[in-house]
Amino acid sequence: MPACLWYLNFAPIDPENRRNKKRLGLFQAPRQDHRHCKEAQGKPMTEKDLVREFDEISAKFAAAREGLGQVIFGQEEVIELTLATLAAGGHALLVGAPGLAKTLLVTSVADLMGLSAKRVQFTPDLMPGDVLGSEVLEESASGAREFRFIPGPIFCQLLMADEINRASPRTQSALLQAMQELHVTVAGARHDLPAPFHVLATQNPIEQEGTYPLPEAQLDRFLLQINVDYPEEDAERRMLAATTGASTKKVEAAMSADDLIRAQALVREMPIGVQIVDAILALVRSARPVADAEERVKSMVAWGPGPRASQALSLGVRALALIEGRYAPSLDDVRRLAKPILRHRMALNFAARSEGLTTDDFIGELMAKSF
Repeated sequence: MPACLWYLNFAPIDPENRRNKKRLGLFQAPRQDHRHCKEAQGKPMTEKDLVREFDEISAKFAAAREGLGQVIFGQEEVIELTLATLAAGGHALLVGAPGLAKTLLVTSVADLMGLSAKRVQFTPDLMPGDVLGSEVLEESASGAREFRFIPGPIFCQLLMADEINRASPRTQSALLQAMQELHVTVAGARHDLPAPFHVLATQNPIEQEGTYPLPEAQLDRFLLQINVDYPEEDAERRMLAATTGASTKKVEAAMSADDLIRAQALVREMPIGVQIVDAILALVRSARPVADAEERVKSMVAWGPGPRASQALSLGVRALALIEGRYAPSLDDVRRLAKPILRHRMALNFAARSEGLTTDDFIGELMAKSF
């Protein structure tokens, strides 16, 4: 396959040029542990190897998407965004009313990808040690005493943090180090998490009494905020037929944890056109109420997205292209991911809310002006 096909309609870019590599984000440190890829083992992958591995991983994601569609009805966009989050090596915040299959989605993803999964129901009395683990003092048969660390439920590959906004800020902050650094520290000792590690958290937007809104620092750790809406009538009809009968459909494994690690490494190997990079930067920077911003932005936006939003878009569009079997991302991918990536990384002020303007509406305005 000619190298120029990797860039589709974009201008040819010399991959050996250090300046181009830096601009395309190819010098970023890996998000997850990529010990299983050939390059990490000292075996550089040829272009033919990359294409073959791309096709193989893309086919497995297609099988996973099809498998999820057999148990999750009417949520095709939610399924694709969740898979893209995992392929990019990130975490997702699922926001939706009760009964929209958020929990079923997480458990089904774990079964499809062969990931060890655990669920934590967040409540106001949940303590950090209940999530991370704690040390206990044990006495041996000889009478010697020593502390032993008992891992908490966070030591898994896919953690479902159910109704995360019901826990206290102290417990919510316990996830910060794990989500970003992939390890936890208890009693001064570091404990590494298994690879890959992902958090899929849920949040109920209806009941806000007795909840603790997530701080901006923790919201920024989520690659995407995925809003889960009600299914269409046809999808709900199929759901009734499939879930209220004598037997229910069960998903079968379509890939393994090693496949997911390979996919995450492959996403970072994928090229991204300069046109896409420029569109990402234009969109993210236009949402910041800085001194040289447009007057409407300064008058409507309380705070805007930081550089992590640009990184999330760069990885997200490539992950979306991978799971859909495309060798490079397009501007449509940027438009599709703009709201899920930016909606929790910026806030409108009272003037904007008094006009009935939502964050998604404002992001739509920014996209129309940026590209």
